[in-house]
Amino acid sequence: MSGFAGSLLSFVVAISILVAVHEFGHFWVARKAGIKVLRFSIGFGKPLYKKILGEDKTEFTISMIPLGGYVKMLDEREADVSEHEVSRSFNRQSLSKRSAVLVAGPAFNFLFAILAYWVIFIGGVPGLKPVIGEITGESFAEQSGFRPGDEIVSINDTETPTWDMTNVALLDAALSQEEIALTVKGDDGLQRALVLDFTQIDNALDNGSFLSNLGLAPVRPPLPAIIDGLVSSGAAQNAGFLAGDSIIEADGQPISDWYDWVEYIRERPGIAIVSVVNRGGELLTLSLTPESVGEGGESIGRIGAYVKQPDPETNPYAVVLRYNPLSAFKKAIVKTWDMSALTVQSLWSMLTGHVSIKNISGPISIAQYANYSAQDGIISFIRFLAFVSISLGVLNLLPVPVLDGGHLLYNAIEWMTGKPLSQAAQETGLRLGVVLLILLMGVAFYNDLSRLFGA
Repeated sequence: MSGFAGSLLSFVVAISILVAVHEFGHFWVARKAGIKVLRFSIGFGKPLYKKILGEDKTEFTISMIPLGGYVKMLDEREADVSEHEVSRSFNRQSLSKRSAVLVAGPAFNFLFAILAYWVIFIGGVPGLKPVIGEITGESFAEQSGFRPGDEIVSINDTETPTWDMTNVALLDAALSQEEIALTVKGDDGLQRALVLDFTQIDNALDNGSFLSNLGLAPVRPPLPAIIDGLVSSGAAQNAGFLAGDSIIEADGQPISDWYDWVEYIRERPGIAIVSVVNRGGELLTLSLTPESVGEGGESIGRIGAYVKQPDPETNPYAVVLRYNPLSAFKKAIVKTWDMSALTVQSLWSMLTGHVSIKNISGPISIAQYANYSAQDGIISFIRFLAFVSISLGVLNLLPVPVLDGGHLLYNAIEWMTGKPLSQAAQETGLRLGVVLLILLMGVAFYNDLSRLFGA
């Protein structure tokens, strides 16, 4: 499934899983602390499904709006509580218990990410060696001494066997605006030491491709222009393309490989293209009109077709990282920590103006990424869930009223002063928190729509 329906379904599945994990953290610790839980809800608004379970008759609901969830606990500040249950009210618990309940949600998000990465590392992480294909003339990369064909072996003495690990290390350095030492191996087999000084580049984190901003492009493995799959009701399927079709020509111009085909499509949004394909030895002519979609502030063409991936065993740039269970667990903890730190750095850089707020993604972009990852396979989807789970954990710990971090801030003030904030002060903080979240969502939706329509 793809398109709008696929994105919506993937988004709902992803968010429901992660919200359930987050809220289960609150629920589990609250129960362990002896607090009565009244409701466990995935989603907001009108319940679509409700089940009452347990001695406390807790309501487990799935609600109409899948943009979050909540755990409602017994609390004298919200409703009258019978005398025999007062001791089980959230507000009557010690500061440490209340804080533990609040921390549990984000903590379970981080634990979920660790578990997800552990599964991925045991199963094997496919990737591409960080080999450079092209370098833009007079770019930051060229001035730093990079050459086409260089493989990035390590960054600050840490091995970087894949582009994924390389990108994380480079992005971390860019956010920190620091100088890093790299070891690269040229196509002659000899290693060289290079230095990237991110204090000397201003556009590394501008909107668009991070590597392109540096002047780098990964090497592209051989990829014949053969369709492997089609988006349901996409432009390619509607034009009569089938899986297995080999693209020969477009408007009379020969198509050499998949990259050539993609570039031709991207440059022609909404423009009819006469294509020649080889289908089982027979040449067929098909008329195709790419749909126009927004990307990076411009309109590009897209047809909804997937390439037939080369066999990893014959791809000279492919690599699979696989670890035993113990090593995988250690790697998962490190990966979760690194991604959490990177998320915090990114947020701080946006607050300080070092990174554009155009990089903030909202529900539309998240839904698209969820769909792309789901179509790419279970490992890709699990990796997406791990990343979003970390993001949710970090965001919920921000000291913003309404979020878990805001309530933890109230608890910290109570601990320092010896008394809780007044109800009026807490309500004022909550209103400010709501305003901040609305502004944030407004920016996220604006960015999503700008990307979608090329504004």
